[in-house]
Amino acid sequence: MLHPSYTELMEIVNGNAEEGGQPVVQSRYSIVMATAERAKQIIDSRYLQEKYDKIFTPDKDSKDKAPKQTMDEKRRIALGMEQIPNSDDSKPLSVAVEELAQGKIKIEGNASEEQDN
Repeated sequence: MLHPSYTELMEIVNGNAEEGGQPVVQSRYSIVMATAERAKQIIDSRYLQEKYDKIFTPDKDSKDKAPKQTMDEKRRIALGMEQIPNSDDSKPLSVAVEELAQGKIKIEGNASEEQDN
């Protein structure tokens, strides 16, 4: 069971919308897409971090340095860092839902949408 519910998540996200303006989220689909995208960021970050932890196991006699990370890899690791404490053992989707419920991540409206006049 998903807790908080879709309805609660929609209320949290839309709580910051301008009064009288259109809500940021109008369907459960938007919640699903936002949490799925955030979970993907967390998965990518964990994968890259594990990759570098496996490759670089320092020991006393080793003079090797850690492999260089590309700028894209550094960005992906930073972007996917969990923003709630004790989330290392949690599933990425659970972390994403909790971050959304706590207001740690924001859903931005589609800026490319234009109103028909």
